[in-house]
Amino acid sequence: MNDNLIITFFVLLIFSPVIYQWFLLLKERKIENKKILKKSLKFTQYSFLTLIFISIIFGILSHTNFLNYERPMTFEKFDKITFQNFRGLEFFKKSLYGNKRFAYVVTSIECEINENSVTVQSFFYPSRSFVYNKNTNSKELLTHEKYHIKITELFVREAKKEISNLKIFNKNKIKEIIRKVKTKERAFQKEYDYNTFHSYVLSEQKKYERKVDSLLTLLSVYEKPKITINDKN
Repeated sequence: MNDNLIITFFVLLIFSPVIYQWFLLLKERKIENKKILKKSLKFTQYSFLTLIFISIIFGILSHTNFLNYERPMTFEKFDKITFQNFRGLEFFKKSLYGNKRFAYVVTSIECEINENSVTVQSFFYPSRSFVYNKNTNSKELLTHEKYHIKITELFVREAKKEISNLKIFNKNKIKEIIRKVKTKERAFQKEYDYNTFHSYVLSEQKKYERKVDSLLTLLSVYEKPKITINDKN
């Protein structure tokens, strides 16, 4: 069923008592209908409150599935990640370009600045990441999604490389490096999805895998999360 039809049906269901009361008012125009009008106003208020409450619940669960929660995972757990870890909810979107064998992964770059050190890490969010079918046997699809995690880690290491080259501890400069790296990482993620067509262009997928793996190896010295900055001046 079309998503818009589902939403329309749901809203009509919520407001059905109000619609019914207004129908009675239109059917019999009497003084006693003032009572019905008051009732309909109360129904309207309750219906709006119910709709707002349900919308909030849907919004929260579509962002993070707290009903089946799993805490964010760092890159060191990369090899253990399977589609069973993809616990996010998708209420309406049921296919990608007509294909039901789709998924998406949510990652982030997190930074903590202390006195003379900086901790930068990549995180994978299981309860915000979604797969249409957890039992899918598509190794190609899983590999594609996991390379999104690798790409995030790649830019984390690039950020740590830039930070480690700072001659003095400068909090504003560190924040600017992180901001720029996040922008570059998002752009690269979009480019990766576009060029590989979400894993369906195998030649491009393999090209990105080789590129990302090579760059991660070159930056392996920045694998540890924490960087200590000693002022050199």
